[in-house]
Amino acid sequence: MAGFSPAIFISGQWMALIDLYRRFKAPVFWLTLVVVYGLAIMPADQAPSLGAGDKVNHVAAFLVLTLLGRAGYRSLPAWRLAAALSLFGILIELTQAIPALRRDASVWDWVADSAAILVALGVALTVERLRRR
Repeated sequence: MAGFSPAIFISGQWMALIDLYRRFKAPVFWLTLVVVYGLAIMPADQAPSLGAGDKVNHVAAFLVLTLLGRAGYRSLPAWRLAAALSLFGILIELTQAIPALRRDASVWDWVADSAAILVALGVALTVERLRRR
């Protein structure tokens, strides 16, 4: 290939993208948190679904939130991120208990949220340890 150089992978263009990612990790986490909350409080008949059931939606949302939270706040102890996201799961369930929203609150949804948080943090912490070697 004429004109191709492997140096592009360390060029200013790629470094600019990496810098952009580093700069916006935390805002992407917060935006995702707001979107998840918005989706969680929509009336059930209007809310989008992954098609595999409510628990799958909860697990998917909290896996993503946990990984984004860990990426955006690596200096925060993992247990604090886990506690904060678990409390967010409780907030969702308390909000879903409002009859006007036509949603069903469930302790099992919060259990699914918390399990997803623990799994995602376990994966993230393992990857971090392996990268330090």
